[in-house]
Amino acid sequence: MRHLIAILATCLAFAAPAAELGDDGLHKAPWMVDTFKDLREDLAEANDAGKRLMVIVEQRGCIYCTKMHEEVFVEEDIAAMLADDYFVIQLNMFGDVEVTDFDGEALAEKDAVRKWGLNFTPTLVFFPEEVPEGVTAEDAAVATIPGAFGPGTTRNMLTWVLEHGYDGDEPFQAYHARKLAEG
Repeated sequence: MRHLIAILATCLAFAAPAAELGDDGLHKAPWMVDTFKDLREDLAEANDAGKRLMVIVEQRGCIYCTKMHEEVFVEEDIAAMLADDYFVIQLNMFGDVEVTDFDGEALAEKDAVRKWGLNFTPTLVFFPEEVPEGVTAEDAAVATIPGAFGPGTTRNMLTWVLEHGYDGDEPFQAYHARKLAEG
């Protein structure tokens, strides 16, 4: 019995902390960055930190957001990748906080989300290191994951973006299938 308790204590000690709910009803994870939500500034800050810019769109009461935060983002390697390799900005699908798009347009979160054609939560949007002047976030995105996925798909997408897979000949679905086959 003591052996089982020791194993459980060790597992809990190394588990990534789960996100808590903020006053806005959205999950708050330690790897999220609170900014003024000017995507041009956020991209520059991400680049300065040697990280990739990712926007996560969530909403209050989203059961799929909860699933991601409780079952996927807590995976030790995924949490480490998000903390070490990504500069993550959270947007509220129905929020009123001002966001400045890459094209310079300032609008409420809910209007930015609508402008970018996002309809599901959670949605993860990944950006390149350089975004040309006047381009919207929707047009600049190199990859988008709408909805909840398991650890394997999420892990592979995070890795594929870091490896600039979107610049190569292997689309994400082929990359993901290859990684699954490699097992």
